[in-house]
Amino acid sequence: MVSIVVSCMGEKKEYESGTSAAEIFEGYKAEFDSPIMLCKVNGTIRELSFRLTENCYLEWVTLDKSSGMKTYERGVTLMFLKALYKERKISGLKRATVEYGLGRAIYCRIEGCMADDALAERVKERMQEYVRQNLPIVKSTVSTNEAKELFKSFGMKDKELLFKFRRSSSTNLYSLDGFVDYFYGYMPVETGELKVFDVTCYKDGLLLIFPSLNEAYKIGTTDRREKLFETMERSGEEAAVLGVENVGSLNEQISNGRISDLILLSEALQEKRIAEIAEMIKASGSKKFVMIAGPSSSGKTTFSHRLSIQLRLVGYNPHPIALDNYYKNREICPRDENGDYDFECLEALDIKLFNENMTALLNGETVEMPSFNFKTGCREYKGDRLKMEENDILVIEGIHGLNDALSYSLAPSLKFKIYISALTQLNIDEHNRIPTTDGRLLRRIVRDARTRNTPAKETIAMWGSVRRGEENYIFPYQEDADVMFNSAHLYELSVIKQYAEPLLFGIDKDCEEYEEAKRLLKFLDYFLGVSSENIPNNSIVREFIGGSCFNV
Repeated sequence: MVSIVVSCMGEKKEYESGTSAAEIFEGYKAEFDSPIMLCKVNGTIRELSFRLTENCYLEWVTLDKSSGMKTYERGVTLMFLKALYKERKISGLKRATVEYGLGRAIYCRIEGCMADDALAERVKERMQEYVRQNLPIVKSTVSTNEAKELFKSFGMKDKELLFKFRRSSSTNLYSLDGFVDYFYGYMPVETGELKVFDVTCYKDGLLLIFPSLNEAYKIGTTDRREKLFETMERSGEEAAVLGVENVGSLNEQISNGRISDLILLSEALQEKRIAEIAEMIKASGSKKFVMIAGPSSSGKTTFSHRLSIQLRLVGYNPHPIALDNYYKNREICPRDENGDYDFECLEALDIKLFNENMTALLNGETVEMPSFNFKTGCREYKGDRLKMEENDILVIEGIHGLNDALSYSLAPSLKFKIYISALTQLNIDEHNRIPTTDGRLLRRIVRDARTRNTPAKETIAMWGSVRRGEENYIFPYQEDADVMFNSAHLYELSVIKQYAEPLLFGIDKDCEEYEEAKRLLKFLDYFLGVSSENIPNNSIVREFIGGSCFNV
């Protein structure tokens, strides 16, 4: 017997070579309150099924880590799909598609049967039984061609098309008590720890609800975000019209030489929507302030400029204003609990100055507008003076635009609120959605490197803080918007791939951010690359890759 030495939680123990991390964890299980989803072997994330064959240092990954929670969610989704597909013989279910996130839930569209409370309850009861049985989730590696033929036999055309463009010769599949599926990302080793979830009926489908990000043993909130749901539905309908609902169909259009048409059609749809919003503002009465807010890398700046053009066509004289120019000087910017600058909080802005300036403009006074220098961290004045006339309207964009605490001196009747986000409408396939945060993170990595000389490592490192700021200061106000705008393009990840990959490859293996970079590189492997030459210079995508006709 060959023995290895494993260092874990301050002690060293000998194990037989080939022992799995899950078997070793049994000796430490009593010391954890939170479920363990993954492990780190010498700093590299592994599934618990990973077998150790050499001396190593072993760490455990809980749900308080992003990789741990995502693994938990994938495991619950596998249970959900297995339980749901049992309905085929009972209710005639034909297809279930995991669509998009609503708070701590994902929406699943149902085809072939009615989604009602009874269906939700049956699915939930089956999932709870899988947890009680503590079934193994078995990983197997097959050839990519074999995987393609397998899913073809299942009638899963999305996966069949996805694997048509897969470069790797092999693919990992996961099975749960005979139900086989493909998942992008790590998976749990068994179902016994996947205890916290809920299933409810919503619209024409089901909501699968995950644990809270802050309390792993509590169900997360869904908020039933009606406007967000309607926006995603409209985006999904537009994607279907263009014939691009998943990565495989996007790659098919690229390989068939139709990407130029797709770019033009996608851009035309966005311009049409922006024109509609301008008409809505005109029809809403005497608005003087258009307040635009959204999470990081949503394309707020380009959108504000393009909306301003459309507002001119309906009779306004618009003036775009970036809330970033109202940042406090760096030395007096608030800090978070770790002592780092908190650029996401409302208090990072000079709210008093903003309200003084807006009130003065509303009263017909001339105001010298500030400009913030991100390189020096200081506010500057460059002689940019503004005075409002009768048909003038201010187009104000920034992450706090929808929060009335920002614009406390301005009457609600004077404000038209717009929520903007890059709500990725593509799926990898019918059971693997693309989180909107991934698209925005890639946008930001590319833009920060180009405009702020910030390496990808630093952008990834600060992303957690950015996301916390969004949860606290942006998402709670999104349903207060008069209208929502989706800034994501169907084609954009194929373009951003060319810019993001070199930046991600530049992150060293010994960096803490390496695992996230590795995950994003694997994600980008699904996409065929596309040149940016056919993207118009007023496109929101240009805000990130460069070449915009606007000052972004």
